[in-house]
Formats: sequence, structure tokens, C-alpha cells
Amino acid sequence: MPRQYAASGSLLAFNLEPDSGQPVYARLYAQLREAILTGRVEAGTRLPASRVLAAELGLSRNTVVAAYTRLADEGYAHARGGAGVYVASVLPEDAAFPPLEARTDAVPDEGVGAPPVLSARGRQLAAMGLEGGSASPVPFVADVPAFDVFPLDSWVRLMARSWRQVQPDMLGYAPAAGHAPLRETIAQNLRATRFLRAAGSDVIMTSGSQQSLDLLARVLLDPGEAVWVEEPGYGGTRSAFTAAGARLVPVPVDAEGLSVEEGRRREPLPKLIFVTPSHQYPLGVTMSMARRVELLAFAQSCGALVVEDDYDSEFRYAGITLPALQSMDSAGQVFYLGTFSKSLLPTFRLGVLVPPPAYAAAFANAKSVIDRHPPLLEQVTLLSFMRSGQFAAHIRRMRRIYRERQTILVEEITRHMGDIVHMEPSDAGVHLIGTLKDGRDDRAFCAGARACGILLRPLSDTYLGPPARQGVLFGFAAIPPRRIITAVRRLADYARNDGAG
Repeated sequence: MPRQYAASGSLLAFNLEPDSGQPVYARLYAQLREAILTGRVEAGTRLPASRVLAAELGLSRNTVVAAYTRLADEGYAHARGGAGVYVASVLPEDAAFPPLEARTDAVPDEGVGAPPVLSARGRQLAAMGLEGGSASPVPFVADVPAFDVFPLDSWVRLMARSWRQVQPDMLGYAPAAGHAPLRETIAQNLRATRFLRAAGSDVIMTSGSQQSLDLLARVLLDPGEAVWVEEPGYGGTRSAFTAAGARLVPVPVDAEGLSVEEGRRREPLPKLIFVTPSHQYPLGVTMSMARRVELLAFAQSCGALVVEDDYDSEFRYAGITLPALQSMDSAGQVFYLGTFSKSLLPTFRLGVLVPPPAYAAAFANAKSVIDRHPPLLEQVTLLSFMRSGQFAAHIRRMRRIYRERQTILVEEITRHMGDIVHMEPSDAGVHLIGTLKDGRDDRAFCAGARACGILLRPLSDTYLGPPARQGVLFGFAAIPPRRIITAVRRLADYARNDGAG
């Protein structure tokens, strides 16, 4: 079997065993040429210095120079003075074959191209998948924060400072539950703002709500066990529980939140109950105090566990914020989860899971198997961001900005589309629901809007069963006022012309 030689300077592997009596420089040239033509080495890439490559491959420098010279003579590379040899940006017209991504005539080996063999769980995961919001969001993408006003310069400075705070004993694997000082600071913040009963040792850092949900599903659910989910509700939650083999029981949401009475009728012995009591997704309802008491009493009576997603609790613009459901839990049955994807940026991938104290060690151990720990540098930076007071200041600023953007959206929709879409302001959250007045199909309406550059989400898609109502989700947090105004006018033109059917 021929030996492989790895060139670390170029991150390429070469097979330089004797072949048909060709000299070594010719074999090196041929493999470099093939690497260029197949895209293994991209146009404009600087090739390793001849002395470096010769040392790494155990060749004479003259051998490498000869290979480079032939590449240059045939137009595959060129020398830039004393700056080295670079792959040509435009290859010769007589190139033998195009880059790999453009090749369509290759005949696959037997078995290649056959459908992948996946497990039942793998097939479920592959069939689901969740879309993420763009970093340059399109009106009116939902569930995306305002990238344009995030204090990125301050964050970058804190991150640079965080590197100087890293000690040698922090360079290995960190605790699976997260950076201890950050967990304690988050626990203090949750006690102050959400009345949580939580110590730092109870807090588990995750890479966002989706990982928290996946962890909850893996640790708490066995296949076939019943889970109450809100109807309508968040698709990511349903995907995580479905992937775990759970049996989903959609429970309708009314003006007071999840209907416990209807849930009891549909499934009297759920293993798990999932709720978003602070700001129900997608309807925006805040669960009433009476309904919270009823839910906890029912869960205690039947031994069900409750997962509280504290969705959008940071962004309340009017009225009193009710304490978190977990703060009312006297039986140790409520699992609290939150995320920094909306309050900071999604790319940081930081979330929080607070299980009841009796479950904390089990969840930390389970997380170490699944994910080890979140990136430490981001955790140390977040700790500095919170301790310096910048996190609280950022939240207060976002509340003012989001309230302004919501107001502009409602005013513009009312002014230009009031006869087509009914929309009312909300006391919280980063999206609103517009109800189509003339009986239009929300999926068709959203598909047409997408064709003219506007991203809307049909309310129908958030139902497991037949939708009880139709509507359109308008996200406003990520869209500056000027873009809101122009987008609403463009949407109004579409609705009155192409979307009138």
C-alpha cells in the first residue's frame, strides 16, 4: 500500500511512491495540478515555500522548485516577486477537468449514492430541521433580535479582556454545567427579576433553548409517554419531544393560557407539560395567576413534570410582569429554561436550564455526555457583561427600541392595510399577529409575500391539528423603522394586486 506524505504547510497529502518511472518532481507537479483543478487548493492560495515543503516531504529543494516552475510555465501558478508562489486565479483553458463541485459525469462506485441507512430516530431528526434567522434580517422575520443596535464594540472589548482573565487551569475541559461564577450571577439575576428559587449550583448552561429542550426530552421521557404541548405552539419544542419518541397531546390556549381543563380531558396522566406562561408563543397570551395555580395543582395531583419556557419575559412594555411559574412551585416539579438568543445574539449560543434541585446533578452528568460544556470564553464575557451593568442597560434599551418599532408597525399596517389586516399592539414580545380580514388563506398570503421579498409566517403552521384560526406573524424587533415603513407599503401593494385572490 503506498505511503502518504502530509505537507502541514499546505494541509495537503501527497503520494510520492514510484510510479511508471516518473521523476519525483513530475509526480509532485501532477498531484499539485490535480489538487488545483479539483478545488483542493483554491484560486489565490499561497503555496508553501519551497524550502518548507521540501523539508516536510523529505525532498530536495530543487525538486520542489522544479515542480513549482512547471506549474507556473503551464499557467497554474505564478510567483509574486519575493512574496511566494500562488495558485492562479484563472486556470488554463485546456484544463483536463473542472473542479469537483462542477463535475456531474462521474460514475459513483457501487453503493455510493444509495439512500443513507438511518435509525428511526435519525429519520425523524433528518425530516424535521429548524430554520434560523438571517444576520441581515428580512422584514418581517420573527424571533430575531435587533442586530443593528447590539453593543458589539463593548462585547468585543470584554471578550478581549476575558482572554486575559483565563487561567491555565481553565484551558482544559470545563464543568459540564457551565462556568461557576456565571451560574451564580445568573441565579442572582433570576432571583431578582423572576423570583426564582434557584442557587448557582442549580443552573445549567446550555447552547440555547433547543439544546435545553433536547436535554429535557432525553433525560425525562421514554418513548410513548404523553406530553401536553400548547396548541398553537413552537415547532422546535414539538420536534425535540417527537424525536424522543413522546406522544404529543395538543392542548388549546385561550385568553388565560393553556387550558388545564381541556388538557385533563384529552390526557389525564401526562408525563410532561410544556408551557410558555410569560408570553405564549405564538399568540402572545400571558397565563393568568388563577390558571398558574390550577396548572400546578393539577401537575402535583397526577405527578406530572412541568417545563416552563420563559419566552420573551425580558421584553414587557406595560403592566406588571408576573413571577415565573417556577417561583410558585412547592413540589419541585417545574423545570425553568431561558435563552440569551433574544436578549443578546443567537450566535453566542448561550441558554439556561434550571431543573429542580433534586434533578440538577443528573442533568449536569447527562449534559457532559451530550455536549461537554458551552464555550468558556463566551461565558466569561457574559459574566463581565452582566457584572458591569451593561446587560441590564442593554435590556432597558431594547425595551424602548422594540416598543417604538412595534408602534410603528401597528400604525403603518392600520394606515395602509387596515381593511385587509387587523393588528393590535401587545404589552410584550417581539412579534405581533395580523388577522386577515377577508378570509384569505394565510399560507398562500405568506407565500406570495415571500415572492416580493417579505418574510411572514402563517399562524396555521404553528398548529398540530386543523388550525382554529388563521393569521400572520409579523416580527418587528430586527427591522429598523424606515424598513418597516417601506416594507408595509410594499406588502400593501402586493395584497391589493397579486394577493387579492
